[in-house]
Amino acid sequence: MKYRKGTFVKKIAILQSNYIPWKGYFDIINMADEFVLYDEMQFTKRDWRNRNIIKTANGTQWLTIPVITKGKFEQRIMDTEVLSSAWTKEHWRALQCNYAKAEYFDRYAKEVQELYRKCSEEKYLSRINFIFLKGICDVLQIETKFSWSTDYKLGKGKTEKLVNICMQADADEYISGPAASDYIDNKKFESKNIVLTYMDYSGYQEYPQLYGEFEHRVTMLDLLFHTGENAKKYMKSFK
Repeated sequence: MKYRKGTFVKKIAILQSNYIPWKGYFDIINMADEFVLYDEMQFTKRDWRNRNIIKTANGTQWLTIPVITKGKFEQRIMDTEVLSSAWTKEHWRALQCNYAKAEYFDRYAKEVQELYRKCSEEKYLSRINFIFLKGICDVLQIETKFSWSTDYKLGKGKTEKLVNICMQADADEYISGPAASDYIDNKKFESKNIVLTYMDYSGYQEYPQLYGEFEHRVTMLDLLFHTGENAKKYMKSFK
């Protein structure tokens, strides 16, 4: 728990799982005492759930996990299945080809390759995302507790579901991504004495990066491969 103004405060964050997300996502994890994977939400195409971006000599490139969507329009993230395991080798080859010259690629290559091996044995997207989230948290020495929205009784209403999780988890503060401000009812948090904090994604420092103009909107692996153990210096939650 975090210590604030003479007392201990439990902070919680609740987000859908993403595929090897960017540094801002891991900052939110590190800022929280408990991170809830909200994978009861509907799977959305062309989103971050099953894909992310890397840099290449020809510009940015999407790495996308092929999933089964035909006839499953309203399926939840946690129920979404991958088509096959072939993507794991394809994505690993793409990382090798484009990051082999990055200063710290060799430092993390075996660990990342092992994560892909583990994922090749999984059929559900949610589980694959968790394997990478936990693996990278271990590298960054992030000790935040992971849980799932299925561990809690959600109820109805977008904001109500979040508040219910916070209350059942005995959380004092809820850390939200900035986009959620469009629908969150702040007063419902206030009525339960839960502090609502929105993550600020602005002002991230640039780091040495291959292939021309700097790009923030890339997978966390980009930061690790380029900066190694100095990655924390380019994140907000470690300062």
